[in-house]
Amino acid sequence: MPPQPLRTIEVVAAVIQDAAGRVLAVKCPEHKHGGGWEFPGGKIEPGEAPRDAIVREIREELGVLIAPGELLYTVEWDYPAFHLSMRCYVSRVLSGDLQLREHTEARWLDATTLYSVDWLPADVELLPHVAGLLN
Repeated sequence: MPPQPLRTIEVVAAVIQDAAGRVLAVKCPEHKHGGGWEFPGGKIEPGEAPRDAIVREIREELGVLIAPGELLYTVEWDYPAFHLSMRCYVSRVLSGDLQLREHTEARWLDATTLYSVDWLPADVELLPHVAGLLN
């Protein structure tokens, strides 16, 4: 009997750039993804548009209002229990001050520091595309 296909989870991630062009990375708590680093975001709710989802998720996670711009890349990644489809949008903060509501640390990274954190596997696939923004 062939293996069952993995269920797909659709998520969005924000590649948030500051005025200096750096990108925001956030660290998960140890109980979530082993404390790895990621671009912030989350699940798309049923019937929700991806751009609306990323605005909502970033408001919930970081307490700021963002403006999602271009779709930078869509990561397709197989984890052991599910397939992740992650739409990644270049974004800017419109208003608010960053608050770590779900993460333990945040860093602004530039071209020289982009690979300095322990990224989650799906986010690693995005890094060459992010690096292109930083150069």
